[in-house]
Amino acid sequence: MPDSHSHSHAHDPDAPPPSPEASRRRRRAVWLMLLLLVPVGLATLVGLFVLWPSGEPTKAQQAAEVQLPPGTTYPDARVVSVDEFECGTDPAVSATCAVAVVEVLDGEGAGDYQSIDLAADVVANGVAEGDTLVLTRDGGAEGGPSYGFFDFARGTPMVVLAIMFAVVVGAVARLRGLASLLGLAFAFFVLLRFVLPGLLSEQSPTLVSLVGSAAIMFVVLYLAHGFSARTTTALVGTLFGLSLVAVMGAIAVATARLTGLTSDETTRLNIYDPTIDFSGLVLAGIIVAGLGVLNDVTITQASAIWQLHEVNPGMTWRELYKRGMAVGRDHIASTVYTIVFAYAGAALPLLLLFEIYSQPWEVVVTSSALAEEVIRTMVGAIALVLAVPVTTAAGAFFAKAADTAAGVATERGMTALRARFAR
Repeated sequence: MPDSHSHSHAHDPDAPPPSPEASRRRRRAVWLMLLLLVPVGLATLVGLFVLWPSGEPTKAQQAAEVQLPPGTTYPDARVVSVDEFECGTDPAVSATCAVAVVEVLDGEGAGDYQSIDLAADVVANGVAEGDTLVLTRDGGAEGGPSYGFFDFARGTPMVVLAIMFAVVVGAVARLRGLASLLGLAFAFFVLLRFVLPGLLSEQSPTLVSLVGSAAIMFVVLYLAHGFSARTTTALVGTLFGLSLVAVMGAIAVATARLTGLTSDETTRLNIYDPTIDFSGLVLAGIIVAGLGVLNDVTITQASAIWQLHEVNPGMTWRELYKRGMAVGRDHIASTVYTIVFAYAGAALPLLLLFEIYSQPWEVVVTSSALAEEVIRTMVGAIALVLAVPVTTAAGAFFAKAADTAAGVATERGMTALRARFAR
């Protein structure tokens, strides 16, 4: 059996089309599952409507604006010359700072030449003539506009990588890959316009994350994989996984007393708005982090079940479940590695700090900074693993239910309903 995590799943768009009878069974199963999913979809729409941010600046946004001088802009600038000098305060440690002359490329001061100071950490990353930097421009400073170094310009490499990503996805996955990119754009729209502003507002972080994640999954799954029994089965399993993440995460965050104030970013947010529910932000992060992997696992299981059912429609529910779980166990094993190693890679600087500290390992693991990530990983992994048998069971149930009198009656009822609305 091939490794199921290699993504050579059973839902190959080039696979032979199902027989007319198999198509009818799939259609009946979809109608049966929609009886469950339509109320959930309507609840998601209501949640989006009720919780959608008003658009007014939040407390954190208002506080952040005060920290910056009014009218601050961020123009690009080209480095004309760099004059380095020793700036270390400790004679035993060598440090090199610099003064750079730059030409402002855009904004109100375009074409002007300015002199800016570069700290040792900036110079250490390499600054040479012809490089492009991002500056801060304070137009209201005494004596005229004041400029300072803000960051390196990274627009070009990021745009090139994004174009390469889109081209590769489109070339390999064709229309389905392009549809997934469209779904990704929708996901970012929901995250940027609904989830993030909602988390900064007085709404429940858990509710905002659940509603936003459910909305993303409803659209992304059908865009990437088409409207089918397989996709609908995967959606049932994914929504179950998200609900489980929310429940288990809430219990874990409360019992472990996770404050959420474990990084420079959350500390800064706390300065801007101490009323933010930072424990709720931990739970929201757990929910959002589980979206991609849940989607991968549930669509695999749904594909396996429907392919098995079409190959042998006479298989019982128990046989379908047993054979589907044989695929699921392989996928679980590889996905668990994916989750853990992805966290380890993202948290390498933090893990290196703990390696330096001379503290017992049990103290390190249960410290607030590491415990938050460990619990986030474990909750997501548990929900992911449990989503496999639930998706498999749901797929087997609806596959067999489609062959019953209830499945036939449901299809006839829906067909009559569509005919009535078509008049």
